[in-house]
Parts: sequence; structure tokens; C-alpha cells
Amino acid sequence: MHISSPAHGRSRLRGAKNALISIALCAVWITASAQKVALSGVMGSKGLLVIDGAAPKLLGAGETHAGVKLISASGDQAVLEIGGKRANLRVGDAPVSLGGGTGAGGGNKITLSMGSGGHFMANGTINGRAIQFMVDTGATSVAIGINDAQRMGIDYQKGQPVRMNTANGVAQGWRVMLNSVRVGDVEIYDVEAVVGPNMPFALLGNSFLSRFSMNRSSDVMVLERRF
Repeated sequence: MHISSPAHGRSRLRGAKNALISIALCAVWITASAQKVALSGVMGSKGLLVIDGAAPKLLGAGETHAGVKLISASGDQAVLEIGGKRANLRVGDAPVSLGGGTGAGGGNKITLSMGSGGHFMANGTINGRAIQFMVDTGATSVAIGINDAQRMGIDYQKGQPVRMNTANGVAQGWRVMLNSVRVGDVEIYDVEAVVGPNMPFALLGNSFLSRFSMNRSSDVMVLERRF
């Protein structure tokens, strides 16, 4: 990893801040302990964070600042670790709370709120890489678009070829086994998935959901892990 001098780093940070000012207004805030952290933007594999209102800090994967560790960053998403817990942030997403609000709670429970489109969305990771899910109880397995699979380093072409029925007809797909799928602070290992045509998000299907009991009340869905 290339390490810049402090002066050069400040210059790059100012440039990054200016380049990202248009999206900084829709930063995602999370609360962890007494800290507030905002993801202002992503530059390559680095995340631009604002911690407790201080000056923006550009972190690379594995770097820590003020108790916040960046696990990974890609596209417009980042995975952070704060106080031993992981949080998944995406620029422009609704607020996420580590205290048991949207997305996770208790280590064995996931609480999701219905989005504006009537779907239950969740930030999460696949094999440690950030992604956004849409809950789909009609999907047999987790489904991932080819672009996301490539971004995550999944060698899907070594998987089992399958034919997929889509709105646009029959398409080629590949059945693979994921090392892990994480939503909030709940992580499930060895999850079957299908890689196929690109989608704006991954589908959180029954290869993941079947590991939980599901309860829905109005616009809130609670998943409790089965043991």
C-alpha cells in the first residue's frame, strides 16, 4: 500500500472533499457508542468518513481512525467496524443504527423496515464485500448479478451452469456456494447462490431466509435465527 506524506495526504483529501461535495449532503449517518460516522463518498477502495463532525478522513481497507476501522469500500458502499461490530454504509441510504434498529440487532435477530417502494431492503456483505439486498421470499436462493459477482471476486463460471427464467426470457446462470452472507451483525456461512443477469441489488432468497423464523407486523419484518 502506498503511504503518502502528511502534506500530500491533506492535499489529496481536500481534492477528494471537493470532488464529493455534491454527494456529501446525502451521507449516511450511524450511531455507535457515542460516535457519529458519515460515509461522504468512496474513492476506489478507500472511504471518506466524517467522524463526530471532524474534518473528513480518507481511510484505506484495514485502517483505523478514532476507533472506526474501514473493512472494505467499493462503488458507493463501505463496511466499517466499530466497537467490535460491523456496519454497512451506502451513500444515500436511510440511516442505520447499530443499537438494534434498521438492519440488525442482538447478534441473532435482524429487524428490517419497509422501504418507500414497499420492499424490505437491507445492507449487508457477501464474502466480506458490501452489497444491498432486497428480501425476496419467492426466490429459492440468494441471487447476484454478474457485475457484483465479479466485484466480489466470485469465480462464478466454475459454478454449476443453470438456466434462469427472467422477465426477459431464459438466461444463463451459475449456481455457487458463498463463504458468508452478512446482514447487520448476523452472519451465515455456506450459503447457496445463483449468479445471473445484472440487477440493481442482490436478492435475499430462501437459502439465507430459511435459516431464520420470520415475523412481519405492518411495515416491520423481524428475522430470528434458528438453532
